[in-house]
Amino acid sequence: MKFESFLKSIVKIENLPLPAEKAQFKMSPPFRADLIKLQPERIKNAKKSAVMALFYPNLEGETHMILILRKTYKGVHSAQIGFPGGKLEANETNKQAALRETEEEIGVKQNTIKVLKELTQLYIPPSNFYVKPFIGIVENTPGFLKQDAEVEALLEVNLDHFLNDKVITSKMVTTANGLKVSVPAYHLNGHLVWGATAMMLSEVKDLLKASFK
Repeated sequence: MKFESFLKSIVKIENLPLPAEKAQFKMSPPFRADLIKLQPERIKNAKKSAVMALFYPNLEGETHMILILRKTYKGVHSAQIGFPGGKLEANETNKQAALRETEEEIGVKQNTIKVLKELTQLYIPPSNFYVKPFIGIVENTPGFLKQDAEVEALLEVNLDHFLNDKVITSKMVTTANGLKVSVPAYHLNGHLVWGATAMMLSEVKDLLKASFK
């Protein structure tokens, strides 16, 4: 989709209701509900983070979304695909954190990003975070600069490719108790995206499709 067409449709999302958990659950791992039930006390003290689903035109004027491949490290999100973003600092709002972290991780200046919509908060059991996603746009092709300490690679995902239902697949993962289960996933740019990121992407997808009608 050409970015000019995308801009004409995306303005509608401000007044659209959020697809919310109904959309998120389409890509939810089957064991998610059980994990949440097992740790009600832990959830009360969950940390907060915010991420940005950022759309922009590439050099050919086609609409793309940026995702990141995180570095391999000793942590629950090691080597996973996600949105640019991170945890809130002291006295920082969700929106401020999403903008700051986006600039830090992929080099897009905060003042060039127009935030269009705040999405549905999602709890992530493995890391005990509540994450708040936002949809933002940059009207010119960004000059990305990844944060080498945390970001292994940038994934520039074509919007039409993302919206194609053929990219929905599944992935076998091993649970904490050693069971192998199939979870829903997106196959994007040669990577399988599942878990919390896939759930957030599902809400983004449903909201975008509603705006294009």
